[in-house]
Amino acid sequence: MTTLQRRFLPPIHVLCAFESAARHQSFTAAAAELCLTQSAISRQVRALEEQIGSALFIRERQTVRLTTAGEAYAEEVRATLRRLATATLGFRANPKGGLLNVAILPTFGTRWLAPRLPAFMIEHPGVTLNLTTRLAPFDFQSDQVDAAIHFGQPDWPHARFDFLMKETVVPACSAAFMKAYRISQPRHLLKAPLLHLESRPQAWRQWFMAMGVPSGEVPGMLVDQFAVATQAAIAGLGVALLPRFLIDSELARGDLVVAVDLQMESEDDYYLAWPIARESYPPLQAFRQWIRQEALASKEVGDNQR
Repeated sequence: MTTLQRRFLPPIHVLCAFESAARHQSFTAAAAELCLTQSAISRQVRALEEQIGSALFIRERQTVRLTTAGEAYAEEVRATLRRLATATLGFRANPKGGLLNVAILPTFGTRWLAPRLPAFMIEHPGVTLNLTTRLAPFDFQSDQVDAAIHFGQPDWPHARFDFLMKETVVPACSAAFMKAYRISQPRHLLKAPLLHLESRPQAWRQWFMAMGVPSGEVPGMLVDQFAVATQAAIAGLGVALLPRFLIDSELARGDLVVAVDLQMESEDDYYLAWPIARESYPPLQAFRQWIRQEALASKEVGDNQR
């Protein structure tokens, strides 16, 4: 941090006083929460206002309320204090290792990543791994994560990428559903209920195009996750276009069958993405190396099973 940046960094105790007063909309309540006097809270808030050069509260008789700018500033301060607290908690829980926060895609995380993670934890016992699910790309500059599993193109701003794997999708449904709709050719699916994923609205149209079947509009039920689409297909609600590697267990048990054994390689791929600023962070470097090896091993197993 430069000298100029430090000039604009208020003391932590002042920010805590402001955050509490902003949350309670009361200097008195903030004083009780922080075991200070009401006048001490008032002085600290006033000092903060003088430092930033703007009023944060509107003072009316015995009450205070945030200004519009104060509300926005309070949200930023609260998020920053939360990140500091999380970092401190993580360090206390694992002072000899490191904390790694990874955003994952829900079904990829539960079906592919989670079963493999014990091996990573054994190899790197000093790393504390935290997982959070995300369905869409986000801004590494504002989100507090060290890496993210990304399906798409390697085009996030302020990020770098490791390629993990490609994906092939197949139309899957229950055996009873396939028999009821007499499905044996791609064109038969045009008369069957189809399940669509919100994040891939054009997937079915692309599949029909790849199979040489004119489709036009392809109506059907909309779901938000692969896990929901999988369960809906098992329940007989329709045919879902699913990544084959994510439904191996359902296919092996017979819960799902491939309606038409014609697969399509998706246009997008799976990547591990991370912010440029975290490039040299040791826990991230360890995770990058490990997940690349796991993805390669997974591909080799899949190739051998074909």
